[in-house]
Amino acid sequence: MDPRLLDAASRIAAALERLAPPPPPPLDLAVAEAYVWHPVPPRLAAVAEVARVPLALLAGVERQKQILLENTTRFAAGRPANNALLWGTRGMGKSSLVKAVHAAVNEAHPGALALIEIHREEIRTLPVLLDVLRGQPRRCLILCDDLSFEAQDTDYKALKSVLDGGIEGRPANVLFYATSNRRHLMPRDMIENERSTAINPSEATEEKVSLSDRFGLWIGFHNCDQETYFRMVEGYAAYLRLPIGTEALRAEANEWSVTRGARSGRVAWQFIQDLAGRIGPAE
Repeated sequence: MDPRLLDAASRIAAALERLAPPPPPPLDLAVAEAYVWHPVPPRLAAVAEVARVPLALLAGVERQKQILLENTTRFAAGRPANNALLWGTRGMGKSSLVKAVHAAVNEAHPGALALIEIHREEIRTLPVLLDVLRGQPRRCLILCDDLSFEAQDTDYKALKSVLDGGIEGRPANVLFYATSNRRHLMPRDMIENERSTAINPSEATEEKVSLSDRFGLWIGFHNCDQETYFRMVEGYAAYLRLPIGTEALRAEANEWSVTRGARSGRVAWQFIQDLAGRIGPAE
């Protein structure tokens, strides 16, 4: 080959090497307790501090706490466990419970679980995330908060394939938890419309409704009564050491819930944040 051509080819190759992005660093799930999945480019961003409340502060969901804690503890110990769908009334602590359980399990078994959040908009990339996590030594709990699907939305097929199907199946070191306001992850009118317009109604809806069936655990969250709401408020007030009597606390909490038109864990926490800003903790 002409030496001039060889020199030119070498310089072109060197220039292309400089333009090429550096190879991604090897995945290390030991640097943080939690991560957020970003599919482009595929990477897990470490979370310095997870926004959560202690498990003991979540009132009115005692049975739900027991079920999810037992399932997650089994998974952390390497025993069989189920994917879980936490569904029901908004503001009753579904995502808060997942994060609190993750913290409680890691406190009992340090470093056992990494919590990984995948956004609803990225659910179609869930198979890519599983490929990234497959074979990792650390067990991973994937959380998708406020998961639901609308008409003409086909992303649910990616979720179905990784929950229960596919040749490879779900990696043994991965568990999937989702929260949703909908029991079947889809609006009722969408399911009923499919049923009413199909030649075979049961078959038309089976594919969509069966998505929720892929979760081994269904954990329901329902509206709380006034006493449960007061227990939530009193627990938060004690935790923050707010200097206020029980009678005055309940009166203000009740007024707050009336103005919001609802009673829930979220409403209770928002009230406590307002109260703490006004009166501050006890000295």
